[in-house]
Amino acid sequence: MHNEGYSTGCGHAVIAIAKVIFEIEKSKSKIFNPHIKMDVPSGRVRADAILENNDLIGVSFKNVASFVYKLNGELKLNGLGKIKYDLAYGGAYYVVVNSEEIGLKCEPMYQSDLISVGMKIKNAIQNSIELICPVENKVFYLYGTIFTGASKVSGNHSRNVCVFADGQIDRSPTGTGVSARAAILYERGEISLDEELIIESIIGSTFKVSISEVNKKGSRNMITPIVSGDAFITARNRYLLDPKDPYKNGFLV
Repeated sequence: MHNEGYSTGCGHAVIAIAKVIFEIEKSKSKIFNPHIKMDVPSGRVRADAILENNDLIGVSFKNVASFVYKLNGELKLNGLGKIKYDLAYGGAYYVVVNSEEIGLKCEPMYQSDLISVGMKIKNAIQNSIELICPVENKVFYLYGTIFTGASKVSGNHSRNVCVFADGQIDRSPTGTGVSARAAILYERGEISLDEELIIESIIGSTFKVSISEVNKKGSRNMITPIVSGDAFITARNRYLLDPKDPYKNGFLV
């Protein structure tokens, strides 16, 4: 969930949910099933435990088919001039913009400007096109703007900053976002099958993304992204309902 409702797909959440399930199952059961399937609005994804010497060190997931909707688009915005962008789907639709071309960097000190410009770009584009979920032919909305920039760590491919929903910023590299980017990179001949790229977030956390297969749907290349990362259990909470509490069922203001 986010401040605008529900996501059509969220790789960050898939990794977190799967890690919790794997941690619990591994600690309670002698027979550990290292994969689960999840149905999400964009389709079905499969998450697999990453094991090293029988230790659970992360999660990878096979995402829904991802594709490029538009390459080399151009948009004019007041005060910003002409902006070049790509539009792609990775379980959610994203407009992808090189941050340096608009004078920004994918760093925390630029957060406010990234949100402001990202929302302007999103709002300018989302009402001008109809975006369809390729699985169930449902109408999807433009989920957010992804700014790309140079990586901070040698050997990493690049950095992602996703501005989504009603002006939120993702602290992760965005699982559906790196899937959309992999589709763009494949279309441009910048990533090959099974090649693994490491993409950073605004705070330096990373996801790995690769392409396991490519299929054709009409003239469109439909890639299957594999995204991997890690998550950690930070708390276990228990909620109580006191029968004497007049607001035990919740309230709206």
